[in-house]
Amino acid sequence: MLGWALTFLVIALIAAALGFGGIAGASAGIAQILFFVFIVLFVVALIARAVRGRPPV
Repeated sequence: MLGWALTFLVIALIAAALGFGGIAGASAGIAQILFFVFIVLFVVALIARAVRGRPPV
C-alpha cells in the first residue's frame, strides 16, 4: 500500500511539473489518503502483535 501511495505521489509531482493542476491535485489527495491508511494499518498490526505477547519489531 505504501508503494501505491508513492506511485500516486510521483504521478502528482510529474503532473504538477507539466501544468496539469487537476490531475496533480487528485493524485496528491489519493496518495495522502493511502499513506494515512497505511499508517493506521501499521499501528494496528503493531498493537495486535504486542497484545499477542510478541514485542514490537
